[in-house]
Amino acid sequence: MTETLPPGKLPPELLASLLASIESDPSVVVGPGIGRDAAVVRFADRLLVLKTDPITFATDEIGWYAAHVNANDIACMGATPRWMLVTTLLPEHSTTPALVERIFAGLREGCESVGVSLVGGHTEITTGLDRPIVVGLMAGEAQPEDLVDPCSAKPGDTIILARGIAIEGTAILAREMTETLAGQVDRDVLERASRFLHDPGLSVVPAARVLREALGSQLHALHDPTEGGLATGLRELGAATGLGLAVEGDAIPVYPETRVLCEVFGLDPLGLIASGALLAVVAPEGVSTALAALQEAGIPAAAIGRLTADPHEATLTTRGTTGPLPSFAVDEIARLFAEQ
Repeated sequence: MTETLPPGKLPPELLASLLASIESDPSVVVGPGIGRDAAVVRFADRLLVLKTDPITFATDEIGWYAAHVNANDIACMGATPRWMLVTTLLPEHSTTPALVERIFAGLREGCESVGVSLVGGHTEITTGLDRPIVVGLMAGEAQPEDLVDPCSAKPGDTIILARGIAIEGTAILAREMTETLAGQVDRDVLERASRFLHDPGLSVVPAARVLREALGSQLHALHDPTEGGLATGLRELGAATGLGLAVEGDAIPVYPETRVLCEVFGLDPLGLIASGALLAVVAPEGVSTALAALQEAGIPAAAIGRLTADPHEATLTTRGTTGPLPSFAVDEIARLFAEQ
């Protein structure tokens, strides 16, 4: 019987083998790789940073999601998001002019909020879909000295988590599972969770900018955990840096609303899609500066672990007990939707 793969990201071993066969021309500064948020290409005296990312879980405000998740990955490379193209695939039998207008309004508003110009794309009604899918392609630019390259990370560097988890997953649960949650969660909790899309919001662009300006060369890597949650984002960070991870579970800030919704559905917050959080790898001497700069900007943050020399190490210490960092083959929200 032929093996089939579950929904979500490809297994990292399979993806790594596929990417290893790709050759790049000399203009490519950063090519494809696990944990690398975007590609980087030399363009005259600047660097052009390129990213594509789809929105497949959410249906509500899908255009807003698309603008922000793509801008986040551009910012994680130390670049400024500038231009966006979007492919919008719409389901037959249920697409109305009002639906299309809502998606485009969200795209416009999302792009405007991060200073990006929506410059083109493609839109069609597609057979075989049960919901809209939006695929974004975003480009940004950076000066060579501003590039944040995970290859500069070193053993002993501190891992900082800006904001908490899991903003996107909490917003999706509250918006997509409202009827189920209404009888099990206090109304004020559900209302706050449904606003997570805008407050605290999905954008890590401000946090990335604060860290880049405050730390300079002491900032060794940035990564935004998305599908697969914080645990997957941490593993991707380890793969991108070529180093191991020792994570302090008790230090990870989890939003109270996230805990409540995860308890209802039996989900692990560490595996819940986590856009809106930002992982930063900082030289030990820059940690206090980083935390102070984020606090001054009104962005909560915590040191949650460190990088280690052994690239095979990925541990989580909780209440004094150390074990392996959880691994999620499928995002917790995808698992939940598959069970419905």
